[in-house]
Amino acid sequence: MLVDTHRVLGYTAIVANALAGIWMLVAWKAEGVRRLGWRWWPVIGAEALMMLQVVLGVILVSAQHYAPPRFHMFYGFVAFITVGLLYSYRYVWKARGWMELAYGLGGLFIMGLGIRAVLQVTA
Repeated sequence: MLVDTHRVLGYTAIVANALAGIWMLVAWKAEGVRRLGWRWWPVIGAEALMMLQVVLGVILVSAQHYAPPRFHMFYGFVAFITVGLLYSYRYVWKARGWMELAYGLGGLFIMGLGIRAVLQVTA
């Protein structure tokens, strides 16, 4: 059951990060979107889904002794680190006006990592 939850949440996190990344790239280009107070909620939700996905994967490996494919965990940990790096550099990007660009590209990068992780399982 936890494996199925991990699988479904994985696809959900991939789509959520794709949409959040595109949303932030639109916000980077459109002044009106940058003024919206709620523009960060999709990004927060998408990145939280990815963090939950990584936690579920760790629980699967540690508690249920699941043996993932070779690079599947690598992509999960890189996604986890990417979210942390995006958050830690937010003040640098905000000062330069690049915050929406960074989170847009970061969301698409996390989406790509998720796709690569899924491909490791299905291959």
